[in-house]
Amino acid sequence: MKININTDKNILENEALSHSVETILEQVLARFSNQITRVEVHLSDENSAAKSGKADKRCLLEVRVTGRQPEIMIVQAQTVDQAVMAAAQKMVSSLESELGKFGKH
Repeated sequence: MKININTDKNILENEALSHSVETILEQVLARFSNQITRVEVHLSDENSAAKSGKADKRCLLEVRVTGRQPEIMIVQAQTVDQAVMAAAQKMVSSLESELGKFGKH
């Protein structure tokens, strides 16, 4: 499972952020790791760094599963880690539903 992280100009991509995001995704998506080929993570700060507000960190998670169309989940939260965690958890629910229909998990 390859993980690609993309950020907007308001979120600084660094080693700590990459490690945190990868750790969350690897743990939460572990059950499907053999079926997931790639995970694209797009992180953004909706209100920019100059403004603060509730749930202004956005995570768009695109998961590519072998032989299927990509699954996309978008979540907003107060922090990047919260947004990534919520998107990953929702993705698990979606994958359980979709792959469960085909007995593939």
